[in-house]
Amino acid sequence: MRLADFLANEGTEKNLAELILFLGKQSLVVKKGFLTMTGAGPEGEKTRNVYGEEQMPLDKYADGVFIDALRQSQLARYIATEEQEQIIEIPGAKNDFGIVMDPLDGSSLIDVNLCIGTIIGICPGNVLDKGSRFLAALYILYGPLTTLTYTTGKGVHEFMLDENGEFVLRHRDLRIPDGQIYAPGALRKDWIPAHARWIEHLEKSGYKLRFSGSFVADVHQILHKGGVFTYPGIKGKEKGKLRLLYEANPMGRIITEAGGAVSNGKEDLLGIQPALISQVTPVYIGGKGEIALIEKFMREG
Repeated sequence: MRLADFLANEGTEKNLAELILFLGKQSLVVKKGFLTMTGAGPEGEKTRNVYGEEQMPLDKYADGVFIDALRQSQLARYIATEEQEQIIEIPGAKNDFGIVMDPLDGSSLIDVNLCIGTIIGICPGNVLDKGSRFLAALYILYGPLTTLTYTTGKGVHEFMLDENGEFVLRHRDLRIPDGQIYAPGALRKDWIPAHARWIEHLEKSGYKLRFSGSFVADVHQILHKGGVFTYPGIKGKEKGKLRLLYEANPMGRIITEAGGAVSNGKEDLLGIQPALISQVTPVYIGGKGEIALIEKFMREG
């Protein structure tokens, strides 16, 4: 079944369905850039984003594709992306939707041809909103298959791009299974004690380490195979690294809808009111058991 037909059959609100379909189509434009923009380019052309991180040409290209298309379509009023310093408002927009987006997550893996993706959350208006209030969340994974996984609060569904350029149903009502995979970010020497004890517990329980360096790809694997991903707060950077709006909330909304959980180690991330579009957070995302366990370790100190 095509994504358009699936959205209609699920009773998705018309304007929201149109926006999801539109965003999916823009991912095909992004993918075309992979053939010509595979690395950071000549030394003189390297740039950094608002977080001081090196940008690949594809980071800026993907950001421009989505922003320009949304401006022209006027399907959303507000856009906030990881590559922009400020919220973009579109005059004359047809809908009051707000878009939060990491246009190209995992871009450091571009030059070695590993999985990367696009992460998107759709808000009912102002982008500075809790993840629990998102109208929809989706991600596009550019791997051996190009897939689109989304939720509107009625289950989590995965579609794959076919030879005709259409997203067609691959998995309906995904549920995160019990599994023993863990994907731990940051250096072990910098972990705080409670986090280190939690990792030790997972390892003693037989969990296998699987970490690619692409947040969206690692969480996608957790969604299908179970387990947990984490990029924790560390010594000297206790507030974490990943972006609450652009990364943690959209992926957290999807995993939660699939029966999992997302936390900063102390509380559900989806209930936190963002103060800034650049706000960062520790992230623990995956099975409910693993998330409950880290919160226990954190309480115990």
